[in-house]
Amino acid sequence: MKEKLFKLTTEQVNKRSENIDVLETIEIVKIMNEEDENTVSAVRSQLPQIAEAINSITDKLSKGGHLFYMGAGTSGRLGVLDASECPPTFGVSDEMIQGIMAGGEKALYSSSLDGMEDNYEDGEKTISTYKMTDKDVLVGISASGRTPYVVGALKKAQETGLFTIGLCNNSEPSFGNYCNVLIAPVVGPEVIVGSTRLKSGTSQKMVLNMLSTGSMVKLGKIYKNYMVDVVPVNAKLVDRAIRIIESVTGVDYDTSKKYFDLSGNNAKVAIVMILTGTPKEQAIDMLQKADGFISKTVGERVQ
Repeated sequence: MKEKLFKLTTEQVNKRSENIDVLETIEIVKIMNEEDENTVSAVRSQLPQIAEAINSITDKLSKGGHLFYMGAGTSGRLGVLDASECPPTFGVSDEMIQGIMAGGEKALYSSSLDGMEDNYEDGEKTISTYKMTDKDVLVGISASGRTPYVVGALKKAQETGLFTIGLCNNSEPSFGNYCNVLIAPVVGPEVIVGSTRLKSGTSQKMVLNMLSTGSMVKLGKIYKNYMVDVVPVNAKLVDRAIRIIESVTGVDYDTSKKYFDLSGNNAKVAIVMILTGTPKEQAIDMLQKADGFISKTVGERVQ
């Protein structure tokens, strides 16, 4: 096992930073910055796989399914982060996209529970615990691609009929055979040997951004490039919603606020009301018939 771990790209020694402990601060950050550039090209090499994953996620979510991110350590925490950002940004339910962390919620801030990543059986059990079915998608995240907790979950998920996606930073991951789509941005050895919270974690965050954002775009949660389903839960977001209405429709701020109030604080509905000249109830009905897409709603109305 030790020999196998030693061969992983994520465990190799980075020659450029081997004397980082005696460098001046500016040299430390220069090396880190230059190494981070590798993450962009590594992720770019995986764009076809990422697009395939987004299409499958969109298909499942549009039919009432769920998206689950699952991982341990840094990978698990990144999955939880991305999932938690989706409800306020895109107006989806807390259940639609969920992050699952080995060791549970306490493991998000306690390294003492990081050992849970070695529990293969616990990973398997998670599929039934969260009542996952063939309507759902599971994204297993592991820098090494061999974390037992994630491997167990992906294998069980595939047996259960879920669409499975693996996200890792090694080219030949152990869980590769259990993934319908494998996304593997190989970023090279870390600046600090084995510290996958660095380049590997950065690349994972980039990919997760694409998976969730791309899926939400294809589900009609975005109009042009505005987050029209943003949940206005505080003063900043209320102002943002009104300014989105203003920018999209061309009316002034006060008029935008008026329609925002009339819509029941729903930017998407307010936009359709203004662009189509319809009352709230009709705007809602039009959006429902267009699967929530403003572009389709407006296009149909104009024709």
